[in-house]
Amino acid sequence: MHGISRRGLLKTGVAAGVLGLTGMPLRAQTRGGKLTAGLGGANTSDSWDGRTHSDIFMIASAHGSVFDCLTEVAADGSLKGELAESWEASADAKIWTFNLRRGVTFHNGKSFGADDVIESLQMHVAEGAKSAAQPIVAAISDMTKVNDYQIQFTLDSGNADFPYLMSDYHLLIFPAGQIEEGIAKGIGTGLYQVQSFDPGVRMVATRYPDHYKGDTAGFFDEIEYIAINDNTARMNALMTGQVDTINRIDFKTEALLKANPALRIQEVTGNQHYTFAMLTDNAPFNDVNVRRALKYGINRQEMVDKILLGHGKVGNDTPIGPANQFYHSEMEQLSYDPDKAKFYLKEAGLDSLSVDISASNAAFEGAVDAAQLFQSSASAGGIDLNVIQEPADGYWSNVWLKKNFSAVYWSGRATEDWMFSTAYESGVPWNDSQWGAEDSSRFQELLLMARAELDSDKRQAQYFEMQEILRDDGGVLIPMFANYVQAVNNRISSPDTVGNLWQMDNARMSERWSVA
Repeated sequence: MHGISRRGLLKTGVAAGVLGLTGMPLRAQTRGGKLTAGLGGANTSDSWDGRTHSDIFMIASAHGSVFDCLTEVAADGSLKGELAESWEASADAKIWTFNLRRGVTFHNGKSFGADDVIESLQMHVAEGAKSAAQPIVAAISDMTKVNDYQIQFTLDSGNADFPYLMSDYHLLIFPAGQIEEGIAKGIGTGLYQVQSFDPGVRMVATRYPDHYKGDTAGFFDEIEYIAINDNTARMNALMTGQVDTINRIDFKTEALLKANPALRIQEVTGNQHYTFAMLTDNAPFNDVNVRRALKYGINRQEMVDKILLGHGKVGNDTPIGPANQFYHSEMEQLSYDPDKAKFYLKEAGLDSLSVDISASNAAFEGAVDAAQLFQSSASAGGIDLNVIQEPADGYWSNVWLKKNFSAVYWSGRATEDWMFSTAYESGVPWNDSQWGAEDSSRFQELLLMARAELDSDKRQAQYFEMQEILRDDGGVLIPMFANYVQAVNNRISSPDTVGNLWQMDNARMSERWSVA
């Protein structure tokens, strides 16, 4: 057995001790006080069931505060152990042995061990379960409990990124034999224990005593996350001191925040991207020429300028972004070209095209405006887009994956395989273009090859080709990558390096920040 490395080092529990459990150099932190955050992305249907989590309110509440995963992506993008202390792989990266942390307890007093991991992961492949992490767990052909603190995972095929996948925010660890109670009450092993939870409204939790992370993380005595989906209300709550921090600031009123000496703005470049997804199993999007016409009918730079106000960069219809190891930065950029849009319509046997496009600012801030810009630019290419402004409440349950053409937000993933297996592998629950195996056979072939490939040069060539396939043939338009832009009151201290995998310091501000 030997360790598989990525980005130079997959930090085991021992190696991570150099940086501390926060992933940052150890330094003096103020213990005590309260963090109050105003967060968008909340729904009345929210629960502690990690299989259902899709936006920042529950990701920060669960994965970032109340629960733990086996591994954790640090602020600098490296991987370190959370409930797993260390891991080893076979030479072909097909068999992984995880050594679990001892002395950990759930918030109800139950001791943590191998049974909790196995039962928690099996939730995602249970009959009828709907989980975005289903592809990750389904790729595990066998989970063997070696002893109470060691598990051996056998995969269907080698995967050098497997330890990264175990940090997925859906893969929360619940107490074995008490899964339903754990979901109902929010019983985890995280730094904070639930005191109250009103779905779509508020979550309050307090520091769990004698936590295994000790004094290296979780510096607040109490955290309160308030659901504020309306952008203006969220900005006002920060400006008036009702909350200490907010996500997704309104770029149009950014100057007001900058003018307030009590506040500071955090801007982080990551893999967050805003998209328009076409259901490729439905007409007219089952015709690749229609998809290509739309790709040339969108003015990407205009969207970056007018929607992001410069806080991002132009996308190229691939979800692999600047924070990924195998980002294809030299790939030829799709440009706005109405004549080419008309050409591809003719290739599809059409003189013009009229389709509905669904959008709501619940998808991403400015989604409706972005759809209207798309409507305007596409018209020059003979494409008539009818923008349907959908209600924010229920957008993800009633529109996404159900309407033929809709606005979608993605945070991206730390590794290429993680992103592709979550949203582009044939048949996975979150494949929001329903791009099937027949239509994307070469892409699906490369996905399996790259997953098991341990030679970095070969892997790069495979991932580059996959990005080119998505750009040319895929069913998702990705016009822009958006920086994470959030704001914090100066009474709250945060590390110099802020995570770029998810919003709000990888959704772990309750662990990594403190009272100034």
